[in-house]
Amino acid sequence: MAASELYTKSARVWIPDVEEVWKSAELTKDYKNGDASLQLMLEDGSNLEHKLDPKTKNLPYLRNPDILVGENDLTALSYLHEPAVLHNLKVRFIDSKLIYTYCGIVLVAINPYETLPIYGTDIINAYSGQNMGDMDPHIFAVAEEAYKQMARDERNQSIIVSGESGAGKTVSAKYAMRYFATVSGSASEANVEEKVLASNPIMEAIGNAKTTRNDNSSRFGKYIEIGFDNRYRIIGANMRTYLLEKSRVVFQADEERNYHIFYQLCASSHLPEFKKLKLSNANDFVYTWQGRSPVIEGVDDTKELCSTRRAFSLLGINESYQMGLFQVLAAILHLGNVEIKDKDSDSSIIPSNNNHLTAFCELVGVTYEDMTQWLCHRKLKTATETYVKTLPRLQATNARDALAKHIYAKLFNWIVEHVNKALITNIKQHSFIGVLDIYGFETFEINSFEQFCINYANEKLQQQFNMHVFKLEQEEYMKEQIPWTLIDFYDNQPCINLIEAKMGVLDLLDEECRMPKGSDDSWAQKLYNTHLKTCSLFEKPRMSNRAFIIQHFADKVEYQCEGFLAKNKDTVNEEQIKVLKASKFDLLVELFKDEEKATSPMAPAGAGGRTRLSIKPDKSRDTSSKEHKKTVGCQFRNSLQMLMDTLNATTPHYVRCIKPNDFKQAFSFDPKRAVQQLRACGVLETIRISAAGFPSRWTYQEFFSRYRVLMKQKDVLPDKKLTCRNVLEKLVQDQDKYQFGKTKIFFRAGQVAYLEKLRADKLRAACIRIQKTIRCWLARKKYLRMRSAAITIQRFTRGYQARCLAKFMRRTQAATLIQKYQRMCVARKRYRQKQAAALAIQTILRAYMARQKYQALLRESKVVIIQKHARGLLARRWYKRCLHSIVYLQCCIRRMRARRELKKLKIEARSVEHFKKLNKGMENKIMQLQRRIDEQTKENRTVNEKLVGLESSYTTESERLRGELGRLRGVEDDAKNKGNQLTSLLEELEKLKKELSTTQQEKKTIEDWAQTYRTEMEKMVSELKDQNGSLKKEKDDLNRLIQEQSQQMTEKMARTIAAETQQLEKDLNEERSRYQNLLTEHRRLEEKHDDLKEHISKPGHRRTDSTHSSNESEYTYNSEFAESEEGSRAAEDLTRGMDTSLTLKLQKRLTELEQEKQSLRNELENKEEQFQRARARDETEFKKARGAELEYESLKRQELESENKKLKHNLAEMRKSLLGDAAASSGAPGSPAYKVLLDQLNSSCEELEVRKEEVLILRSQLVSQKEAVQHKETMTDVAVHVEDVSKLKDADELKQAYIGLKDTNRSTAPDVQKLNEDGELWLVNQGLQETIRLLEHQLQTQRRSYDSEVESLRGELQNVKEENNRQQQLLAQNLQLPPEARIEASLQHEITRLTNENLELVAGDPTASREARVLILRRMVDLMEQLEKQDRNIRKLKKQLKVYSKRIGEMGAGQAEGQTSPGQMVDEPIHPVNIPRREKDFQGMLEYKKEDELKLVKNLIIELKPRGVAVNLIPGLPAYILFMCLRHADYVNDDQKVRTLLTSTINSIKKILKKRGDDFETVSFWLANTCRFLHCLKQYSGEEPFMTHNTSRQNEHCLSNFDLTEYRQVISDLAIQIYQQLIKCMENILQPMIVSAMLEHETIQGVSGVKPTGLRKRTSSIADEGTYTLDSILRQLNAFHSTMCQHGTDPELIKQVVKQQFYIIGAVTLNNLLLRKDMCSWSKGMQIRYNVSQLEEWLRDKGLMVCGAKETLEPLIQAAQLLQVKKKTDEDAEAICSMCLALTTAQIVKVLNLYTPVNEFEERVSVAFIRTIQTRLRDRCVSPQLLMDTKMIYPITFPFSPSSLALETIQIPGSLNLGFLTRV
Repeated sequence: MAASELYTKSARVWIPDVEEVWKSAELTKDYKNGDASLQLMLEDGSNLEHKLDPKTKNLPYLRNPDILVGENDLTALSYLHEPAVLHNLKVRFIDSKLIYTYCGIVLVAINPYETLPIYGTDIINAYSGQNMGDMDPHIFAVAEEAYKQMARDERNQSIIVSGESGAGKTVSAKYAMRYFATVSGSASEANVEEKVLASNPIMEAIGNAKTTRNDNSSRFGKYIEIGFDNRYRIIGANMRTYLLEKSRVVFQADEERNYHIFYQLCASSHLPEFKKLKLSNANDFVYTWQGRSPVIEGVDDTKELCSTRRAFSLLGINESYQMGLFQVLAAILHLGNVEIKDKDSDSSIIPSNNNHLTAFCELVGVTYEDMTQWLCHRKLKTATETYVKTLPRLQATNARDALAKHIYAKLFNWIVEHVNKALITNIKQHSFIGVLDIYGFETFEINSFEQFCINYANEKLQQQFNMHVFKLEQEEYMKEQIPWTLIDFYDNQPCINLIEAKMGVLDLLDEECRMPKGSDDSWAQKLYNTHLKTCSLFEKPRMSNRAFIIQHFADKVEYQCEGFLAKNKDTVNEEQIKVLKASKFDLLVELFKDEEKATSPMAPAGAGGRTRLSIKPDKSRDTSSKEHKKTVGCQFRNSLQMLMDTLNATTPHYVRCIKPNDFKQAFSFDPKRAVQQLRACGVLETIRISAAGFPSRWTYQEFFSRYRVLMKQKDVLPDKKLTCRNVLEKLVQDQDKYQFGKTKIFFRAGQVAYLEKLRADKLRAACIRIQKTIRCWLARKKYLRMRSAAITIQRFTRGYQARCLAKFMRRTQAATLIQKYQRMCVARKRYRQKQAAALAIQTILRAYMARQKYQALLRESKVVIIQKHARGLLARRWYKRCLHSIVYLQCCIRRMRARRELKKLKIEARSVEHFKKLNKGMENKIMQLQRRIDEQTKENRTVNEKLVGLESSYTTESERLRGELGRLRGVEDDAKNKGNQLTSLLEELEKLKKELSTTQQEKKTIEDWAQTYRTEMEKMVSELKDQNGSLKKEKDDLNRLIQEQSQQMTEKMARTIAAETQQLEKDLNEERSRYQNLLTEHRRLEEKHDDLKEHISKPGHRRTDSTHSSNESEYTYNSEFAESEEGSRAAEDLTRGMDTSLTLKLQKRLTELEQEKQSLRNELENKEEQFQRARARDETEFKKARGAELEYESLKRQELESENKKLKHNLAEMRKSLLGDAAASSGAPGSPAYKVLLDQLNSSCEELEVRKEEVLILRSQLVSQKEAVQHKETMTDVAVHVEDVSKLKDADELKQAYIGLKDTNRSTAPDVQKLNEDGELWLVNQGLQETIRLLEHQLQTQRRSYDSEVESLRGELQNVKEENNRQQQLLAQNLQLPPEARIEASLQHEITRLTNENLELVAGDPTASREARVLILRRMVDLMEQLEKQDRNIRKLKKQLKVYSKRIGEMGAGQAEGQTSPGQMVDEPIHPVNIPRREKDFQGMLEYKKEDELKLVKNLIIELKPRGVAVNLIPGLPAYILFMCLRHADYVNDDQKVRTLLTSTINSIKKILKKRGDDFETVSFWLANTCRFLHCLKQYSGEEPFMTHNTSRQNEHCLSNFDLTEYRQVISDLAIQIYQQLIKCMENILQPMIVSAMLEHETIQGVSGVKPTGLRKRTSSIADEGTYTLDSILRQLNAFHSTMCQHGTDPELIKQVVKQQFYIIGAVTLNNLLLRKDMCSWSKGMQIRYNVSQLEEWLRDKGLMVCGAKETLEPLIQAAQLLQVKKKTDEDAEAICSMCLALTTAQIVKVLNLYTPVNEFEERVSVAFIRTIQTRLRDRCVSPQLLMDTKMIYPITFPFSPSSLALETIQIPGSLNLGFLTRV
């Protein structure tokens, strides 16, 4: 397609403009070939006719599509030309606030004149390791690319930073060095990276100054080589400087300053150490006030001097040398104030006693007379004589200024030299990265020698830049196998030849300087004569004979010849130099010595240092060699050539700094100034070279994804490359407009814009069709709605008419009803009046009759009550007498029976036969006793509970009865009194009747008066009611107001409390996080300390494991922190750059922890004392209660001991007989059976003794329980015994109750007489009969239940016998089978038995089938384990049998014929006699010897493989084993063993983590085991809060001798460190996946569009890695989760880990989104929200939605929503502000600035909308930080999680090789 065809209507072009350089316009008419002009419309709406050049007919530049505007790389633009570049930079700088832009291999940096938050450590971490094209342009990206290429290509690198003054060169170079120092670190202990950064404030102080264009302009060029070792860590640096502007020392233009160091000294003159310098305000010195701007806004010179001094100290320049430097600088200022006056026309004089000259002489150590002499005189030498010549005032002043400049230059060189010495190390340099900070192209109104040298250097750099760009383009074409055609580019070699060639400008200048009477005018004439006619680049100004013009690559520059010779010679009065050399001030003398003789203010450098390149040639020379001195131009040319050689030997990276305006206004863009600098710095030349070939490059996949809409379905082939080729040939007919490479398609300029136009047209047509269909659908919906509305209106109208008719009919009917009911109401009212009158008469009569009847009934009731109480009193007295007699009789009978029973028991106890009967069936009886004891224990417990309840009910009932008795007695007394009063009352009744008549008469008069009074009162009451109503209303109002105020106060208090609670939680988390960070720093210091120890130790020495473990065994907790402090102090002595503030914080924190530990220990001791006192009291009471029990136990013990002695004697005799028989028949075949029988007999004896002891203990407990029951029964009343009789179940219990009742009756014997009174004995008899009946009934029920239990037990016994017989038959059958068939038969039998049981269980209870299946499965697993164990035993026995067979075969010659052969022993094994023996109870402890501790730690921790343990064994097994070992050490009270075990465990875990800290499985395994070990220490500590969930058996296993609270804190700290290591390990695994999966991969295919990419996507830093997807992250999360679950990690800890994982995913994704403009689009927001939903679904599947992980993704979710919402109106801004609460203001603004449309139908965010957002968010108090801290770790807590696993049930597998452990 021809280029002219693109100039159609609505096409946009660029036209030149005087003010804005380029102006945008739109064609209003199609262009046709031959038209002389274009019809345009400007952006302001005005029309313009743009005439074309009739000669060239060049059309104006076309404008790029809007979607390409604002690209990161200028080479991605379809049209590459000057207006496109300028517009793209302006849009990024003004609208998006982006200061960095790529232009091919060049980074364009625009100075924002504002501090931006884009250089923090978080930004450095974000760019570290990233490919250059993946992130937004940044100086850190260039630095990372250089660092990566140095490591990958093994080639030195250079970063060339250029630009004019004020463009930000120094800052860019400083940030590049900061990046290297941060990402690489130091390879030695000297903290070289800090020294490299510390050189910046020094060089800025002595080499930077304020100019009209820049407040911190670098007035010299420097090239810093940063050296790296073979591990690419900084080892040192070296600095070269170029062309210091010495003239600034003595002269500054308006609004400029001298070098910063002078103003820093003047601002600090009030300090005591600077008093001797005799300085004052900067306005008092000539050299500092000429610019009349001594102060820079926002800069504190005093603080800057402090920074400079700290930098000097860090670089090893001590205080004495610093004061010497300041002394020289002060002397320069005083020298500038020396006033020289005219003596006559040819001489000058300095007034006597000049204060400033005196101060100068004192500071530099010279005499006043010598300086006065040689400031005003000069010595001239001829061939024959020497004479002194006076100088006029002007020459003397110039000589003074030349001396000041010379001293400052010497001082500058000295400082640079010693900075280099400080940066040199003895480590061998492997490679380096050079950072060149050099002046850009300069042109002023008056250009002198300095501008000439600067522009000469830029010419050389531009030539090198052009060659490099051309080389890269050529390499790219050759790699893609594109036909290479030569590109014509500007070559500035003629200009360089004009300057440096023979008879060039510099050559003629040096020649003129050697002439005796050379002058600037004669040199100018030589230039005119030599170059004016021969070189087109050299011109002469029309109006001047003392200037010349050179055509540089950037612009024409006119140079004034005045001063060229003087500046090139750089001459100083030799006599003045001699005076200074004779100074008594050592530093000044050192400045003027030869460089090789200069001393260093630091320690002497080692022999391994490398040679430093000369900074400047030595200017001190002997007078005899004066003619051999090199000129400044010659020196500069040589050093520049050395620089070019260095750059050519490295891979260069270019940073071009642009100054946007001359007024230092923030984010203000001046197009004129920007275009000048773009032309000068070579950016446009890069664009031109790129545009000459194929500037636009797409990969085949990118082209297919972007232009898939232009393809038909039939055009899409499986081969993407072939598909792209076919489609492109159809779309673009001209084959020269594109080329197909191996991996990319190359397009000429403008072709991508044409393809974008075709794509937009296709999409526009599709949009029109979609709109047509939707509008049709909307119109039909509107019609249907209108039709439905019409029908509805008709329906409602008809309904209204019908309702009106119905209303009329209802009203007619209602009127009829009203008449009917009104008539009925009148009749009813009349009837009710008559009815009321009749009822009133009846009521009065009935009331009179009822009162008469009531009086009669009342008198009869009173009489009955009196009789009742009298008879009740007599009956109670009789009952009490009977009860007392019966109780006494029972006591006597029971005492008699008890004495008989006691006598019988004593006789039985003395009989030997009785004990023999007892001992015959000891085992059966033991089992019966044990079972019965258990039953009685349960029954006693229930009885005790019932007794307690009955006691409480009895006390309440007795109290109630006593109260009732007292009340009844009072009633009886009242009745007697009332009987006496009855007669008197009758007499009074007669009197009252008489008085009644008189009272009735008085009543009538009172009633009349009362009627009048009532009317008055009613009036008063009505008035009071009114007042009361008003008062109530006021009261209600006040109450409502009070309630509202109280509610407000309550809400306010609730909010305050909630806020305070939230703040306290936040403070707690911060404190926890701070503490965990301190632990992390402590671990880092420990590791550094260990590394330093290894580094210091001898090369051949390595500590063995034995020495290491022995040292560890002596390590205790109390000395741990002390050793760590000593280690940190040792490391601090070894490393000069150690962070002392952090060490002090750690020490302070340690002291606080020690104090807190001491206070807790004191509190614990107080608690223990209180517990001991309470325990002592309980013991005394317990001893009193246990007296009788101990006597009984001692009696039983004696009897059983005597019996045991007899049994032991019999057993010993039996052993002897057995051993004798065995010895006699040692060769008999049955001899092994005897030994087996003997062993089992011994074990049964031991078991019997154990059981006897248990029986004695159980009996003693039973006796104590009985005594306790007796004691409680004696405290109860008889009625309680009667109620409890029904609850007694056993004869012994009945007997015990009888004894208790007898004792109770005995205790009440003195009250027998009282009981027999009033017939109470009869009541007692009735109660006893009832008790007897209850006892008989209970005895019968007990007998029936006993008989039923006996029958059931007999049936079970019969079943067991049958099962036993069947098992013996099966065993006999199995013994006849071979071993393999035997095992299978036993398994088949067991399966059959379980199946039968299962069927029986299901048939009996269908609901229990599931539990039965579970039990069967568990049984099957147990059987499989037994099978494996039996296999192992069989193999072991076979090996033993082979050995025995071999031995017996050897002994066969000496054996008799009747002996069996080895084969027979194998075929017919001897089965031992199976004597049933109960397994011994274990205490959950493991015993080991001290010498086995190392083996324990080695096998259990160091050499343990987590994978096998996690899969095959119980979770947390190592922790349980270690705790069981610890329990045994605590059990035997071995303090040393406890401490060494804990210390070895902790150190071993640390060692294994240090060794395999990158393995997630290992770290997760030890995190789970460390937490389990910590929980075990808490669970078995004996502390009440940790024992609530323990079983009684677990409480018995608590530690008894040691308090391990201190070690719990140490283990908790270790768990925190392991957790942090786990998070670091997970972060290393997830980090490479996150960006690719969450941002780059298209989870929803076809949503995201691919935009054109620039050159940066083709750099060699892009590695061919596999693309990660979201499924990769989900799989990895599943792996993490399953691994932690297998290891038994606590669920709460898993939740915290998952929360941290999701925070890392969200933070990394959001940070990359904020740093990548190409990711900020609507479609990418949809992709992110889909990916987040998948992560939430994963959380939901794992049941982790409440762990807080979803909340960590909230910033990312809101950022994705921000990309998708509307961004136009104020309502949209308000919605965004209310929605994005988790994002900071900086992040919201950044996303809006970066928002980039992928398609033309999307719109950019306007600047006004962004400002609206900023205004609304101005008051939001949030952090100004842009990126999220990806290194942040949430504070970890370890909630207590007790284990239900019993320690005694844990089995140690043989695979752990822990056979030396013994279970206890």
